[in-house]
Amino acid sequence: MSAAAFPRGQAAIASAATFGMGASPGFTSMDLAAHAGVKALAQVGLRPSDVDGLFVCLPQDFMSGLGLAEYLGIRPRLTNNNRIGGSSFQSYVLWATMALVTGQCDTALIAYGSNQRSSTGKLVRSMLPSPYEAPYKALGPGSAYAFAAARHMHEYGTTREQLAQVAVSARQWAQLNPDAFMREPLTIEECLASRMVSSPLTVRDCCLVTDGAAAIVMTRADRAADLTKTPAYVLGAAEATHHRQISASRDLTMTAAAESGARAFAQAGVKPQDIDAVELYDAFTINTILFLEDLGFCPKGEGGRFVQDGRISPGGSLAVNTNGGGLSCVHPGMYGLFTLVEAAQQIAGSCGDRQVGGVELALAHGNGGELSSQATVILGSRSTL
Repeated sequence: MSAAAFPRGQAAIASAATFGMGASPGFTSMDLAAHAGVKALAQVGLRPSDVDGLFVCLPQDFMSGLGLAEYLGIRPRLTNNNRIGGSSFQSYVLWATMALVTGQCDTALIAYGSNQRSSTGKLVRSMLPSPYEAPYKALGPGSAYAFAAARHMHEYGTTREQLAQVAVSARQWAQLNPDAFMREPLTIEECLASRMVSSPLTVRDCCLVTDGAAAIVMTRADRAADLTKTPAYVLGAAEATHHRQISASRDLTMTAAAESGARAFAQAGVKPQDIDAVELYDAFTINTILFLEDLGFCPKGEGGRFVQDGRISPGGSLAVNTNGGGLSCVHPGMYGLFTLVEAAQQIAGSCGDRQVGGVELALAHGNGGELSSQATVILGSRSTL
């Protein structure tokens, strides 16, 4: 969608909530998603019966749009159950915006939940192994991201210490977030000495395995202003896909974020240097480096050097993954919706000790598959309209 055609600022996130972060034994994934959804609705005085647009994907339920509607006892006018991995939720913001602006629905609920830590204790995989990759017995998805990290190190001189700095910065943000799953101090030396998962990535380069749920409520802009004093207006939203399996990637150091980001920025009419809070899908430390490059926050190949010396830590020059990210806050299988929740809450000024001062523009970026699908959403306060 061209910048001229995108309905900039005509839809907004009215509320955002999380539920059951960390470990939530006794809850199904559907339970968790429903609780987060009801919590987000209640924040702005709405009920499930007000929802007529439902956007959801759950790890074990490939018809979760129907399942959550039944669970909530509603009959929405439309559902969207598109599954493109962790970027699904940024995609939902794009399609919910279109649906709201064209009158296909009036209240859109976007929800996700997973009990993968309590139920299995490990990452739930919904992608079947590629017949072309299976003989090599790669550890999915870790080896796919290790593949990209190794290539970035080879081409640009990125170091393991720079990857570790991403994890340390995320942990420092998590220490300011009472809901974060891991808040213990972490050093670069501890990252380097931790258990190797898939070279060059150690366990501290890899995301958490947690339970958790998130939800956002979207409405048209005029109604959002009636529901809350601090809507997060959708200024731009775009997605792009390069491949499914990592072996089909044409360039391991360049992701489709370069395309989704460029279109989202054009729609929003802003540039990377205008963004006050950056929420990236950091399933692995290499993700943060790649996305900072591809979204235009630093030149290609400079991501490792860019994150050095605490630049993306609390008090640094760029606030990145302010809740602690998937590396230290929460990662229940798919993390994309949590970036949107954090971006909206930063604009609302409701993030407590981790609140970044004067957030008017925030970026939430989702990643699906093995650096396969990328989607970018730019949100703004009322002053940005």
